[in-house]
Amino acid sequence: MIRSKPWALVYRGQAHVAARRGSFVFGFWMRPGPRGCKKCTVSLSIALGDKRLISRLEAQAYLGYAAIAPVTECVSLAVRELLDDYARLGNLALAKWLPRREVLRQRLGQLIGADSAHIALCTSATRGLTDLALCLPWRPDDGVLVGDGEFPGNVSPWQNVAQLFALRVDFLPKLRTRDDDEFLSALEARLRAGRVRLVALSAVQFQTGIRAPIEAVIRLCRAYGAELAVDAIQACGVVPLDVVALDIDYLVGGAHKWLMALEGAGFLYVKPECTRKLVPRTAGWLSHEEGLRFLFEGPGMLRYDRPIKSGIQFMEGTSANGVGYAALEAALEPILRLGVPAIFSHVGAYLDALEAGLLARGLTSVRPSQASRRSGILSFQPPMPRTAAELVSALREQGIIATMPDGVVRLAPHFPNGLDEVPCVLAALDIILGD
Repeated sequence: MIRSKPWALVYRGQAHVAARRGSFVFGFWMRPGPRGCKKCTVSLSIALGDKRLISRLEAQAYLGYAAIAPVTECVSLAVRELLDDYARLGNLALAKWLPRREVLRQRLGQLIGADSAHIALCTSATRGLTDLALCLPWRPDDGVLVGDGEFPGNVSPWQNVAQLFALRVDFLPKLRTRDDDEFLSALEARLRAGRVRLVALSAVQFQTGIRAPIEAVIRLCRAYGAELAVDAIQACGVVPLDVVALDIDYLVGGAHKWLMALEGAGFLYVKPECTRKLVPRTAGWLSHEEGLRFLFEGPGMLRYDRPIKSGIQFMEGTSANGVGYAALEAALEPILRLGVPAIFSHVGAYLDALEAGLLARGLTSVRPSQASRRSGILSFQPPMPRTAAELVSALREQGIIATMPDGVVRLAPHFPNGLDEVPCVLAALDIILGD
């Protein structure tokens, strides 16, 4: 719960002051017709375990945050206001919403411990990895190491550039629940063999929820002159991350899972010294310094010799997903107010209780025993002869939303999930397994 103190929140317009414990007051302006402006104010709680941000959600227990998050009330308000502005103002609305993207970068920086100058907005985590892969200064026969069991979005970009630049892509062993020795030994052996330019790894494995030993991987990369690219889409918003403290070279995230926004928005972080090495192969018209001047300052401003931006925001080279960025900015507000460490602790307590119930029923959990390897995901093997598809479908009929990547049943709660849901989830499983 957030400490009670008066604070002002300006949400795209009217300022409101709130002193309620754990709640926000969101405000926006609507013009419903000839009567003029009407102020709409909604009070939304953001306490851990409080569902009022997702009050329209039909599920009894939504455990699908590792796939797609439900739309929250704050996201709905932000999107409605943006659409209202563009409906009323047309292109004049851009003057209001374009500067908001820097606010979004600042919030993303707060989330991952980075300066906003080192963050570029993009349309997805995979798009960020693809653009990064295209812009790295490759040499023929450079090596890229990826983990077996990675989400395809962190494999395809590297395979594609391997064909373009004559690179080698090799796979590391899959991360296991018991220990990291096999993975780290294989990584060191590959690095020692030479010519590994980059290691690509997810912060959290999408199907098992195993958290990667990022600190150990970074140490090995530094010892052998390789860089590390982290896909953090299954970590950002639920697992604490600090890219500066960890010394991560590259990191991507997406909006529609644990950040609780919409599909079609993401971000890329690049360490400053790594940015200077990039080749701007994906540059577009907005990648240039002062690239907008010819649209607003009269004749003589249309030029094709403006330099490419020196920072990572040269990656933002064209018109972007304004709706997705507005949604992501709004979605980050409650996450940052609650704090990712508090969210992680809350989700961990939920999964501890849920896992105990699964084990008591004879089910096999693939959640790591070490706390340092846990995330917001608890996956378990379906009992024979049941399949994951059958269990997930049956759970859905009981009002429990789960997912089934690669044949496991994946349960992924977030901060709105209350611990009082756990008995309901286990009771639903009892009904299903008893049939």
